Amino acid sequence: MKKIYLLSFIIISLLYAGCKSASKLYSKGNYDDAVEVAAKKMQKDPNDAQLRSVIRDSYHYAVMDHENKIKNYSESNDELKWEWMYNEYSALQNLYNTIFRTPSAFELVHPTDYSSQLSTYGAKAANVHYNRGMEWMKHNDKQSFKTAYSEFRSGLNFDPGNSSIQNAMNDAYNAALTRVLVIPASDFGFTYSSYNYQLQNYQNDIVRNLQYNSGSTFVKFYSSLDAQHANVIPDEVIETHFTQLNIGGIKDNYATHEVSKDVVVKETVYSPDSVIKQYAKVRAKITTTQRTMLSQGNLGVVIHDNMGRVIWTDNVVGSESWSTEFSSYTGDERALSDDDKKLLNKTRDNPPREEDVISCIKESIYSDFINRVRSYYSHY
Repeated sequence: MKKIYLLSFIIISLLYAGCKSASKLYSKGNYDDAVEVAAKKMQKDPNDAQLRSVIRDSYHYAVMDHENKIKNYSESNDELKWEWMYNEYSALQNLYNTIFRTPSAFELVHPTDYSSQLSTYGAKAANVHYNRGMEWMKHNDKQSFKTAYSEFRSGLNFDPGNSSIQNAMNDAYNAALTRVLVIPASDFGFTYSSYNYQLQNYQNDIVRNLQYNSGSTFVKFYSSLDAQHANVIPDEVIETHFTQLNIGGIKDNYATHEVSKDVVVKETVYSPDSVIKQYAKVRAKITTTQRTMLSQGNLGVVIHDNMGRVIWTDNVVGSESWSTEFSSYTGDERALSDDDKKLLNKTRDNPPREEDVISCIKESIYSDFINRVRSYYSHY
């Protein structure tokens, strides 16, 4: 029984807190928020007298507030007044939608549907942005085309589906767009059998990643094949070439140290209880070889416009290092400790394959190059 009373107390407390919250918002003049909170609480308790009073009065004052603002905006000479009026009607329509979702509140308040006003003033606001965009288009430069694109996009927010604005926005985007052709890296006279395959993958990865995230809305990257298929005349061209791509040679560094141990070299047995051992020192020399291979690549980057003028250069460096260590010995094996033997028995690692080295160099250059290009074009 105590649990039932406790549960009832909690429910009543929550309802009271909800009502109190709506009342508090109303008393502070936050009429829109008060309507929303009260409407939600009325879904659980449609007959609550205080909630009914709050939502009725809150809606009345909210409408008065928004309509006063609309009246003031209508008297303004600012061309953006239609947009401001639209926003006020949008707020009024949100109140209508909020109350409509709660039948008890809808029957009590009978809110006004402002959808026709939204359509009317949305079209007026969209038309202002359309005209502003068309004025920017007359300047006939990429920065103006970008501004025009922004105006047309704002217009579509007020009048979605307007085909005239949509077509104008598409025209502005195409005019503002910088089309960049990425030329495959030259081979630098590299003759390894797998090189061309690796280089082609490198080129494909670069273009694919730049297309996915160019760094700017108004920059688009093309591979040679993509540009050919789309009949694109590039505004700028990125040429990449390896100024250095060397598979390093094997280098060995040696370190030697001597080990020794006293071992039994002779035993004389006089009786089972009498054995004389003769010791002698044996020695061995352990040679440890550290084998290394350092491979390096430098990717030169040149960007020029469609007139052939160089506008940016850079150089991206990458490297791949490999090393292994193994040991051998000369001398008497009996001088070796267990740890020495473990070192001597270590399996020798083979140097990496040529294609693996190229792939690693590519990966070390890859992200750095992409980031630099994105950074460069981020201001476009």
